[in-house]
Amino acid sequence: MTPELFKYLLVGAYALLVYGLSVVGMRRTASVAGFSIGNKDMHPVVVGITLAASIASTATFVINPGFVYQHGLSAYLHFGVAGSLGILSAFLVLTRGFLRLGETHAALTIPQWIFYRYNHRGFSLFFAFINLLSITFVVLILVGCSLLVTGLFPVDQKTALVGVLLFVFSYVLMGGTYAHAYTNTLQGVMMLAVTAVLFLQGYRYFGGDAAGALARIGADYAAAYNPSSRLYFDFFSVFVSGFVITFALMLQPHILTKVLYLRSERDIGLFIGTTVVVGALFTLMLMIGFYARLAGLEIDAQDTVVREYLLHEFGSSPWGEYVLVFIFITLLAAGMSTLDGILVALSAMVVTDIVRPLTGSDGSGLALSRWVLVAVGAIGLALAWEPPPLIGLFAQKGVYGLAAASLVPVLFGVLVRRHIPLWVVTGAAGIGLGGHLLLNLGFGIENPAVSATWGILAALAFGLTGLAATRPRRALDNSTSVE
Repeated sequence: MTPELFKYLLVGAYALLVYGLSVVGMRRTASVAGFSIGNKDMHPVVVGITLAASIASTATFVINPGFVYQHGLSAYLHFGVAGSLGILSAFLVLTRGFLRLGETHAALTIPQWIFYRYNHRGFSLFFAFINLLSITFVVLILVGCSLLVTGLFPVDQKTALVGVLLFVFSYVLMGGTYAHAYTNTLQGVMMLAVTAVLFLQGYRYFGGDAAGALARIGADYAAAYNPSSRLYFDFFSVFVSGFVITFALMLQPHILTKVLYLRSERDIGLFIGTTVVVGALFTLMLMIGFYARLAGLEIDAQDTVVREYLLHEFGSSPWGEYVLVFIFITLLAAGMSTLDGILVALSAMVVTDIVRPLTGSDGSGLALSRWVLVAVGAIGLALAWEPPPLIGLFAQKGVYGLAAASLVPVLFGVLVRRHIPLWVVTGAAGIGLGGHLLLNLGFGIENPAVSATWGILAALAFGLTGLAATRPRRALDNSTSVE
């Protein structure tokens, strides 16, 4: 069998398998609730792999290794170490309380959860509209996947964009959450296998001395804080912002709502354990940035580092071409595993938190959810048609703004049991989002993680001050009497 024939057969088999799982999902989807979060009958390991695959996505597998290639160890520590700690901390802190409140009110989306927690329709509408910033990540995934397709098939990037969009949208339109979860489990297992192969295959470039190999590229490249980098140059930009923004990113609608898939609180331990272990293994893909630099590759377009490295390593031998096909398909699956989750979350949110409240409709909304998917796809395609030079930074500007706005309302909503005045959380949300955008777009802070972290810290300071100023009088009286 020739490599060319093998490529088409493997792609066809993968597509048929994904569509088959989507048909199974379609048969189990009869309402907008089932389309959005399933029927709470999925095993926690399935949900954990689904979530880990959604978190990793095209960013970890295709785009972020380019930052490591360009900026060195500091970028790896930012994404791989600080980011992993942020993920673990977020789920340990938030999962139980979010699931409890979500089950009490049968919430389908984060804006709906916000409405039930704070009992204010205007605030939930605000969150619904700013959650549309997630479309910047849709653009990142579409561009990343299209770059992979151009390495696999002799097509231009725009044709690849349309093909990726049509494929993902078609199977998500059928099965919603079940299609997303079942296909993500398949894709997650494929991603684990490819991560292990690529990590071990390229480790030879370190020559048994990883620190020494990186130092030979340059002292700045091998430093934990890279003084020649505009993005990762000190403790705050590498570790603090990496931890804080990743913690906040777990509040994205396609991530935190995975908690609502769980059957009960008894599943939380296995769910978190699966997510963290699988997610930590996925971060080994960042090593490709080191491998590409150590291999001596001169790559001008940072976003194409993974594609060019794979073609360099596997494109020149007959057996390598077979391996290359499987790897490219798996990396495409990594992007699709997040894209389908975002699409399901966005469509459910638009119907549940924007259309229904504004129109007063009380229908099932399932058909409308699917039409919303089509609209999101059209907008994403338009934005991805002529992408910016660094698609990773473009996506971070929007998604990190959403994270900066979400952290205080969700964190306080989970951890603070008493009534929280609306002005406290609305002010914090505005400060988080506005601070990020002002610092990033107006004051020249190039790393969106840094600007978003400053916005989050300002929002936390405002929120904590507001909580202290509005403590119940009884608590104040007791405090005074003790003194």
